[in-house]
Amino acid sequence: MSTRRLEILATWMLALLWVLPLLYAFWAAFHPTAYATHISLTAPLTLENIRKAWDAAPFARYFLNTMLLVTIILAAQFILCTPAAFAFARLEFRGRETLFAILLLQLMVAPDVLLVENYSTMARLGVVDTIFAIALPYLGSAFGIFLLRQNFRQVPQELDDAARLEGSSLLGRLWRVYVPLARPTYLAYGLVAVSYHWNNFLWPLVITNSVTTRPLTVGLSVFASTDQGIDWSIITAATLMTSAPLLLAFLLFQRQFVASFMRAGIR
Repeated sequence: MSTRRLEILATWMLALLWVLPLLYAFWAAFHPTAYATHISLTAPLTLENIRKAWDAAPFARYFLNTMLLVTIILAAQFILCTPAAFAFARLEFRGRETLFAILLLQLMVAPDVLLVENYSTMARLGVVDTIFAIALPYLGSAFGIFLLRQNFRQVPQELDDAARLEGSSLLGRLWRVYVPLARPTYLAYGLVAVSYHWNNFLWPLVITNSVTTRPLTVGLSVFASTDQGIDWSIITAATLMTSAPLLLAFLLFQRQFVASFMRAGIR
């Protein structure tokens, strides 16, 4: 019993350590600058920091760029990963297992290792400083293929056979049988992918040079640089603005997110 209590206590302590920076960000963002490092229950609330942060940088453009970037990447990954995962799960062809093993090797390669080569490729294509250049290295996903393959392999073969007897083509079986049954997996993977690419920083920083293509992470780093002056209340207000969509999505879909991964069953 004592061990169980210690585990619960340790869990709450770790959760508190994790949430403390977020709590401070909320405090500093909604209180005057004088109270940014002075915690007082009588401190007045204000939205002035939000207004100043929004007016100080083109955050509307940053939001638009980020939403466009995430939409392009997620749509491309769903379109490309679905048939690839189906092929590895259900089709028989020579070298299938070898190709799948090579695909899994990509999971062991950190994206940062490919920065120089990716930049050289974008320069040769003439697409440097474009949203397309940010998205291009991520249009395919080994993790997405792996996750969907594992889900497709769990679909009963009888359902596939029944659809085949009804005259469904290969793509018809994929669309009518496999994709509907994999909706929890699509949801789980979609939330993870959106979160990753919304927060991705290093590659967008390297490949973008102008306001018209910068996503939120790069725009926020420029905004919070020492050249802008350090006002923690305004900086935390900007940070909350950029992370608010993800926080809201987590609060709304946290149960579906956990349930989706549990039903996806990575085996």
